[in-house]
Amino acid sequence: MSPAVFFWAAARYAMAMNPPTEPARPAAPLLVDASRGACPRCGAATLFDGPVRFASHCRACGLDYVQFNVGDGPAAFLTLIVGTVMVVLALVLELNLHPPLWVHILLWTPLTTIAVVASLRVAKGALLTLEYRNRAREGRIANKGPDA
Repeated sequence: MSPAVFFWAAARYAMAMNPPTEPARPAAPLLVDASRGACPRCGAATLFDGPVRFASHCRACGLDYVQFNVGDGPAAFLTLIVGTVMVVLALVLELNLHPPLWVHILLWTPLTTIAVVASLRVAKGALLTLEYRNRAREGRIANKGPDA
């Protein structure tokens, strides 16, 4: 049996043994869903209650968002990435145009804040969507009974 046939048969067997538990909607591209704040199950834009705060559940289909553990993991990385980009842009502006300090303050403070919040919203939405699509859950230890 060729490897391609083997993997095809194994995939078919795995799908037969693990049927989907929920009706699947066609998966939109990850970043499109994340930037829209789309529910990973139904696609309604109900993922966020605030700029970066998740809603407790989807108002359209009832999916419980509390079960997903996105945390604040992306915040530090995005702050460093956006901060680096903003510093490079500020240096380019300074070296080319030599604006006064107040121009830098008025320009880069709101731009940095907006960029961090926007990218954090997309990153958190993408992580939650990936957790849902890949059925990622908290690890559990099997209960072996009192004699184990």
